[in-house]
Amino acid sequence: MSRRDEVLVSTEWVAAHTGDAAYRLVEVDEDTAAYAGGHIPDAIAWHWKDDLHAAPRRDFLDQEGLSALLARSGVGPDTTVVLYGGNNNWFATYAYWLLRYQGFDRVRLMDGGRKKWELEDRELVTEVPAPAAADPGPLAPVREEYRAFRDDVLAHIGGEGATMVDVRSPAEFSGEVMAPPHLPQEQAQVPGHIPGAANVPWASAAREDGSFKSDEELTSLYGGVGVTPDTDVIAYCRIGERSSHTWFVLHEILGYDRVRNYDGSWTEYGSLVGVPVEK
Repeated sequence: MSRRDEVLVSTEWVAAHTGDAAYRLVEVDEDTAAYAGGHIPDAIAWHWKDDLHAAPRRDFLDQEGLSALLARSGVGPDTTVVLYGGNNNWFATYAYWLLRYQGFDRVRLMDGGRKKWELEDRELVTEVPAPAAADPGPLAPVREEYRAFRDDVLAHIGGEGATMVDVRSPAEFSGEVMAPPHLPQEQAQVPGHIPGAANVPWASAAREDGSFKSDEELTSLYGGVGVTPDTDVIAYCRIGERSSHTWFVLHEILGYDRVRNYDGSWTEYGSLVGVPVEK
């Protein structure tokens, strides 16, 4: 059952709610250069690596760290966070998945992200808000069912009623390259994909303006590789951000219950010793 109206807001809605204290608008990206050059009025910035991860480990914020981030972002007990970002909301969906995984549910995603906002020639500003610190309130228990670890992935290979979706580009899936061409190629030790995985590039779910395709189009896209409401799905990519976009489509928009994001993704799996790999 589609949950589109519960999890997405439009660019029109965001424009109409500028300055509304009930919402905290956040731009999320792998760097904040685009934000510094111009952003939606009242939006603050979260840097995907610096703000959402627990350095020096390769892991994201725990609940305590996330609560601290929300607090200094001015998120109170009744504040709803509205996320958006560049590249079809690539990193914004990762932040969304992380918030929901860590038990924070007052979150929505602006459909189309920066791309759609800019295509509509809407206002961008350079003023940076300075929200007062707040108390976001308690988080719900961690939702372990939203995340897959390496052992879950290995147990998933060939499992009955189990499907694996590799959301990387066809060149990454085939083993031709290790990462998108504009990124370093050395993150994993070997190229290829997890045996049995279907290749559905994450961007296949988006329209030209960055917004999500219709429920009917999305159901057909993933149904074509055996992903249906009753299957057990693990999505992965290179570092877990593109697969968050696919997790959002399947779990949050289409309402498929059993969908996990393998955030270790190919940088972890492609460096493990003794695991099966296909090219």
